[in-house]
Amino acid sequence: MSEIIKLIKRVPKAELHLHIEGSLEPELMFKLAKRNKIKIPFGSVDEIKIAYNFHNLQSFLDIYYQGAKVLISEQDFFDLTWAYLLKSKEDNVVHTEIFFDPQSHTDRGIKFDLVINGIHRAILKAKKELGISSKIIMCFLRHLDEQSAFKTLDQALTHKDKIIGVGLDSSEVGYPPSKFERVFNKAMEEGFLTVAHAGEEGPSEYIWQALELLKVKRIDHGVRCLEDEKLVQRLRDDQIPLTVCPLSNVKLRIFKKLKDHNLKMLLDKGLITTVNSDDPAYFGGYLNTNLIKCQMALNLTKGDIKKLIINSFRSSFLSEDKKKKWIEQINKLV
Repeated sequence: MSEIIKLIKRVPKAELHLHIEGSLEPELMFKLAKRNKIKIPFGSVDEIKIAYNFHNLQSFLDIYYQGAKVLISEQDFFDLTWAYLLKSKEDNVVHTEIFFDPQSHTDRGIKFDLVINGIHRAILKAKKELGISSKIIMCFLRHLDEQSAFKTLDQALTHKDKIIGVGLDSSEVGYPPSKFERVFNKAMEEGFLTVAHAGEEGPSEYIWQALELLKVKRIDHGVRCLEDEKLVQRLRDDQIPLTVCPLSNVKLRIFKKLKDHNLKMLLDKGLITTVNSDDPAYFGGYLNTNLIKCQMALNLTKGDIKKLIINSFRSSFLSEDKKKKWIEQINKLV
């Protein structure tokens, strides 16, 4: 094992782009389907694994939403989140910022409170037993209408103690950030931080909209920013982080192969770039796997890896004191 790979495993890390529903491993999906007597179109765990073969974002989302149907009770959401946090512990991830998609569940008749309480209970347990801190970010599904997003925001207002921010995910093409400007304005008035998926399958113009209209603190993905030099300059000047998900990008055919990924170029342009796992159960790897495979495919140096990991804390919604503490620890290790 190379020194850099040993370093990746040893150093504390933060993960900022993780959809909790996307951490639903085939084994847990099958277990919950049985527990809740939910019919899924798979006869075994192996059949589910075979189905995890996507050619674009929409073909992934089709099975992603199908898988979410097995999540019924508060205990299901606890079990899902706890399983992810145990994986995080294995990868020496000490801080996570977790996305959840309430509309995927409320549209099925599952109560909002039940979803958030299950997730929150798991992160409290992880803080106490695993030493992992977490923040929760609620995402609006961009393929649904503005009215649905407003309704979801209203449901979140009684959980401000648990939810730090709002985001925007799901099918990108044809659903620009501008569609949700009013919802995000209301969310900001209520004290929520804002982030948004932009510039993955969608054009660089969507990144501009997320910055200008949604006032985001981070861009989730953002890999198409290199198509617009003025945008690159804006991201660099304003120090807007990008939460990049390399294995996800390859699995969804944003890049043909990992060696074609522009992660190294984003770093070299001086952008605050981070590496994350997105939907690890579907895309073939948690955080360490993403970092290790990128290091090997893109010939990332020890300095590159250190920068990516420090960026993960710089870009987080932790307090400045906690960011400083973790960055100092990384500097001692690297």
